[in-house]
Amino acid sequence: MSDIGSIVKKAGNNGNALEVTIVRENQELSKKLVPVKDKQNEAYRIGLYIRDSAAGVGTLTFYHPDSKKYGALGHVISDMDTKKPIVVNRGEIYPSSVTSIEKGSNGHPGEKLARFSKTDQKLGTITRNSPFGIFGEMNKEVKKGMYDQPMPIALSHQVKEGPAKILTVVKGSEVKEYDVEVISSIPQKFPATKGMVIKVTDPQLLKETGGIVQGMSGSPIIQDGKVIGAVTHVFVNDSTSGYGVHIEWMLEEAGINIYEESRNGKRTAS
Repeated sequence: MSDIGSIVKKAGNNGNALEVTIVRENQELSKKLVPVKDKQNEAYRIGLYIRDSAAGVGTLTFYHPDSKKYGALGHVISDMDTKKPIVVNRGEIYPSSVTSIEKGSNGHPGEKLARFSKTDQKLGTITRNSPFGIFGEMNKEVKKGMYDQPMPIALSHQVKEGPAKILTVVKGSEVKEYDVEVISSIPQKFPATKGMVIKVTDPQLLKETGGIVQGMSGSPIIQDGKVIGAVTHVFVNDSTSGYGVHIEWMLEEAGINIYEESRNGKRTAS
């Protein structure tokens, strides 16, 4: 923002218009903007809302060692003010540590509170922000001691109602396993979000978080030893339940050809 501010100030002082290219809904528009002086603080304005950067805490869903690709969150990142998806030109992921939990309750979704520092080693890049999550490449493997070995996956039509588990962090950076129930799963022939409804049944997780909280998005869902999807949303009026997205669509969005691999009996993701 400081770079833009100095350019606008210079143009305003010289009485010049700024030539800008705007990318709007996949179209490029060429415009000229004339800076106008703000009467309150004598600064020049061009009427643009500029987001300098965005940061947040979420959960890594999978890492594919062969391609070094990863997927996280399971849902799109939207600007908190405009409510529109953020266009990612460049981004980075870093390790974080959960410091506390704001417990969820009916009508009031909870939240993971965490800290991360850019002095920590960068784990990877963010190159895509889509309805199925954020995607990019990892610079290094993250070892958590649980499910570090490649795991098979289940396609959307193979997911069944019944017991399952999620992997998530509620304190520090320790990944733990918790019991959930797959209430319903929709066999989807084409990529779609909200393919599953899950309910937290684990007494310990309910005690610590009240169910699904913000920051838990991306937590892998495991059923019968297979990765079936990721937690994405909590129901506002029932903090114990929420939506999940099928892992099939996250892997496809990441550009990992699971269908060719499945024919060779090697359909895996870790």
